[in-house]
Amino acid sequence: MAQDLVLDPAIRDWVLGPLTVIMLLSGLIRHYVTILLNSPPKKQPLKAVREQRALARGTILRTNSSYLPPSAFVALKTHLSSAYTSGFYLKAPPPAEGESAPPPPNPLTDPGAMDGMMDMVKKQAVGFLPQTILMYYIGFFFNGFVLTRLPFPLTLRFKAMLQRGIETQDMDVSWVSSVSWYFLCLFGLSSVYRLLLGEDNAADGGQNMAAMNQMGGAAMMGGMPGQPAQDFVKLFATERENLDIVEYSWVCEGVEERLLEKYGKGL
Repeated sequence: MAQDLVLDPAIRDWVLGPLTVIMLLSGLIRHYVTILLNSPPKKQPLKAVREQRALARGTILRTNSSYLPPSAFVALKTHLSSAYTSGFYLKAPPPAEGESAPPPPNPLTDPGAMDGMMDMVKKQAVGFLPQTILMYYIGFFFNGFVLTRLPFPLTLRFKAMLQRGIETQDMDVSWVSSVSWYFLCLFGLSSVYRLLLGEDNAADGGQNMAAMNQMGGAAMMGGMPGQPAQDFVKLFATERENLDIVEYSWVCEGVEERLLEKYGKGL
């Protein structure tokens, strides 16, 4: 016959509650520490910003070309194609024929690259070290505890996930061990963090998103630390080719006939 377990209320008061609070506070602390470690963005030279924005203008023109009248589209396309060809928006003049491009700066001697790498290392340490300490703390103090029971039945496939640290084959799958509760809190408190801290936070994995955004921004600003800078001469040439083959279709073409066909039937 199946037997039920009766847990000591002290487990709820001294293990389940403190463990949940510790996991919640660790995410909040990680979020605010990450904010303190964030260095203010450095101002970029005007020519570098203009170079990046000029490349984005071509992408925006191709994406929204149908909303422009033909004369405006042709004028903008001609202007951007001419500027991309002549290198008008480049922050540095392109190398002459037969000359090689200047080598990328050494990241070990570039202060900007070193600052970027140090910021990434600090943010990764803020997310990695607390989780390692918490896993050791829970495994040392709370190992072997059965904390709670889920209010719904589960299949045997969930036994290894919910009862880590407890090698008991006869126990029902719905019982949760302390180590498994740690992982459930680790991945299950994301909605709570978004409610308390907002969508862009460093407590529920937002740190990885911020790091990815920083990496994407660094790539737009000229490449990741340690990687060669982007060749805007080739990027401009590619964008000019994309503008030449864009299929233009004005949304207002034949709008009178479409309006009459849709609303003029009852007239």
